[in-house]
Amino acid sequence: MQNLSQPVIKTDRLSKSYGNIEALKDLTLTIPSNQIVGFLGPNGAGKSTAIKILLGLTQPTSGGGEIFGLDIVKENPQIRRRVGYLAQNPNFYNYMTCREILNYTAHFFFEGPQNKIDQRIDETLELVGLTDKADRPIRGFSGGERQRLGIAQAQINYPDLLILDEPAAALDPMGRRDVLEVMERLRKHTTIFFSTHILDDVQRVSDQVVILNHGKMVAQGRVEDLLNAKEGVVFQIVFKGNVDQTQQRLENITWVQNVRKGTQNHGYHKLMVNVLDQTLAEKELLRAVLSDENVQVSEFQRLKLNLEDVFLQLVEGENHVG
Repeated sequence: MQNLSQPVIKTDRLSKSYGNIEALKDLTLTIPSNQIVGFLGPNGAGKSTAIKILLGLTQPTSGGGEIFGLDIVKENPQIRRRVGYLAQNPNFYNYMTCREILNYTAHFFFEGPQNKIDQRIDETLELVGLTDKADRPIRGFSGGERQRLGIAQAQINYPDLLILDEPAAALDPMGRRDVLEVMERLRKHTTIFFSTHILDDVQRVSDQVVILNHGKMVAQGRVEDLLNAKEGVVFQIVFKGNVDQTQQRLENITWVQNVRKGTQNHGYHKLMVNVLDQTLAEKELLRAVLSDENVQVSEFQRLKLNLEDVFLQLVEGENHVG
């Protein structure tokens, strides 16, 4: 039984090296119970390595961690009984039905009368919205239906922790919507820790976000806190003129954190300027842009950030420091 006051996942300086390559560096995080946590990072950031360590598929080089208060290395068999996992591309026997697949999986976890197992299968199918397709061969299933079946398979033992690897990757908008709705329904039953590169999905369903870059954690927190952070003040400037000189001039200002180029349209350039002091920026930023008499500004506004903006700021800032 899960202790709701105890973190589900807790790691301390968790690291993994492959030869001279540091895939994961000093990962220290705490994941509370009954929340959906998005695990973000560019390709090669260390997400897959971290998930493999948590699942007991590989051991850390140094550091440690706990799941449900159990050591992830020494007590992994006890942990696995309480964890469900969905791989990025789950494989099924196409000639089998949903019910047959779940019945097969359920017998790894449960001993007892078949009617009890059937009841659990029916509950799980309803949870993922596949009741009406329970007895159809899955060879004709859409990508979204296969992913929902994968979640059902991972959920069949009612785990206290559900780890999903890119659950909505490569799905069309309707498939993504269906998978996200299933995740939201599961929120009251379990803790969900999912990796993804689809930032809109994270912003829609996640309570917390963990961001990795080059094997290191660059941020962890509630989505709303990251969006409202002081570092999240961004101004958008649309203008005609020398974009490289303007960008360099702004980057030299002490209260400017970074400057990113946006898309060019009909000869107008766009710069996204992340600032540390909003009040000062409101007074001085436009003046700094117009200090070049050849610059003609057509738009100047503060933007309301989304998670993609925050993600790019954190990752690009870390890359710049590195």
